[in-house]
Amino acid sequence: MATLLHIDSSVSPDGTSVSRAVANAFRAAWEEQHPGGTVVHRDLAAHPVPHITADAHSAGFAAPDTHTPGQAEAFAARLKLIEELENADAILIGAPMYNFSIPSTLKAWLDNVVLVGRTAMAENLKAKGTPVTVVASRGGSYAPGTPRAGFEYVQNYLGAVLGDMLALDVEFIVPELTMAPHNPAMSDLVPLFEASRSKALDEAAAHAKKVAARLAA
Repeated sequence: MATLLHIDSSVSPDGTSVSRAVANAFRAAWEEQHPGGTVVHRDLAAHPVPHITADAHSAGFAAPDTHTPGQAEAFAARLKLIEELENADAILIGAPMYNFSIPSTLKAWLDNVVLVGRTAMAENLKAKGTPVTVVASRGGSYAPGTPRAGFEYVQNYLGAVLGDMLALDVEFIVPELTMAPHNPAMSDLVPLFEASRSKALDEAAAHAKKVAARLAA
């Protein structure tokens, strides 16, 4: 049966996080299509993975029989994350924008799973073409043509890492203006936020079914 790797990185819990809500809509629709499937869920806010260390990094480019004890321990943890990525039939990532970029916990996860020669920038990558859906929520609007379009580093960065380096098939769902209900200065934008959130929820459910149908074909 199909396996979904679900990565959350919002510091806000269920019920308040838009990225989690939209990701959960995708996951619910996915599970309807795969009632006997497996979901591997990593909540990076609740259980952060280690930031990359010298041992973890250098071990990725050395033969296992040459690893020091420190390298062996660090790479074993890294290898578990890599294998979760490689064994997934589809990937779901909640990536809210914090200070124009992704959460540091998500960056730490990426630094662990990106291994040049195995998961990235090599021929015959095991995960090549795996569909990955990224819920890139953001407090304001950074769409093309808006005043802050030049500060959009989430989609640009993740498109490069997930698409260009890891060779995954990347799709973004982008709920905007998530700070409108919390910032009095943005109160006039609440209806636009609600419309964006509703659209994202619908897109997530529809895209989950599309990915499921693709895998079944």
